[in-house]
Amino acid sequence: MIEVAVRKLREDAVLPRQAYEGDAGVDLAACESLTLRPGERGSVSTGIAVEIPDGYAGFVQPRSGLAARHGIAVLNSPGLIDSGYRGEIRVVLLNTDQKEDFEVIPGMRIAQLVVAPVAAVRIVEVDELAVSERGSRGFGSSAE
Repeated sequence: MIEVAVRKLREDAVLPRQAYEGDAGVDLAACESLTLRPGERGSVSTGIAVEIPDGYAGFVQPRSGLAARHGIAVLNSPGLIDSGYRGEIRVVLLNTDQKEDFEVIPGMRIAQLVVAPVAAVRIVEVDELAVSERGSRGFGSSAE
């Protein structure tokens, strides 16, 4: 288990927490009100900043209940939080419902944060890549 330091940037911010023991993600809560009309997107404050340890990254992901019940998506999912970022976590929500407005209210769980290890990468330019079974066949290439 790793520790992730969290700083409240606003007094009314809600600290991230797991809904159930063993959950992979912690819930992120809104720290402001916002009305999203059908097809509209908006950036929502969480009022918190995090310190993700070196060798890890945070991934902001949608909540399945909001998606299923209200058509709410996290637009840049997953949103990446690098270990060196110390600014506020904001969540870009999109209302995909064609008829109903969606009301974001302070304290509402709007997304989840998953912290996972990431490999350090060193880019090496080569003239050719190793052969693989898939090769350069693209998106949908395994569909029958």
